Amino acid sequence: MKHRILITNDDGISAPGIAVMERIARSLTDDVWVVAPDFERSGAGRAVSLAEPVRVRRIDERHFSLLRGTPADCAVVGLNDILRENPPTLVLSGVNRGANLAEELTYSGTIAGAMEATMYGVRAIAMSQVFTRGHDVRWQTAETHARRVIEQLLEAPAVPGVFHNVNFPDVEPDAVKGVRAVRQGNWGRIRVDVHQRIDARNFPYAWLAFTHEIGAPDEDTDLGAVHRGYVSVTPLHTDITHHESLAALRGRVDGWRL
Repeated sequence: MKHRILITNDDGISAPGIAVMERIARSLTDDVWVVAPDFERSGAGRAVSLAEPVRVRRIDERHFSLLRGTPADCAVVGLNDILRENPPTLVLSGVNRGANLAEELTYSGTIAGAMEATMYGVRAIAMSQVFTRGHDVRWQTAETHARRVIEQLLEAPAVPGVFHNVNFPDVEPDAVKGVRAVRQGNWGRIRVDVHQRIDARNFPYAWLAFTHEIGAPDEDTDLGAVHRGYVSVTPLHTDITHHESLAALRGRVDGWRL
């Protein structure tokens, strides 16, 4: 089967990670399309632009950017407009600059791009390259191993509503120990801190930034896998119901009176 691949991201159309992803995609097929935000939209989650118009800038025949668009916007425009007549068989979101692990997934525009495609019945994979602040991003690790990971994921039958989250560890390509199928982890404690600043005109502004506190992560989690030098692969689902709690809740709610 020859694939038609749509690429998006949350780091923006000019980000180095999307160039890496395009090279990965072109190792699988020559039918590759790119629709991405015009600037970085990290942390946008699954936001879609409902209160303002979406403006598409055509860069060339197969490259488009959305002015002020979110990753979910990009997936929607790519699937329902640009490629509507001949839709993609696979959507790749990334390669993200930095990890998408544990509870952070709900903030991630990279995850959102893949999830949006899944909502339309298209197979999707989100990919991220873990790195350490203050150090270079090891893009070569994702570029070396991504194709084989994608090929192996596509060998399995598609499951409705399911997409995959892949994180490459912060090690050199030849130091990767292998691939692990793992569950979503838990940081233990995660918060978004507010860093107050004063600009040149003496007006206040602030940066928001994640702070994590974690001990030794469980080995069967995404955190544990990348911490130990493995590529983590986690199946995610568009159904975010907690089914165990639902079963217990039904037994209680059925007797409630309003």
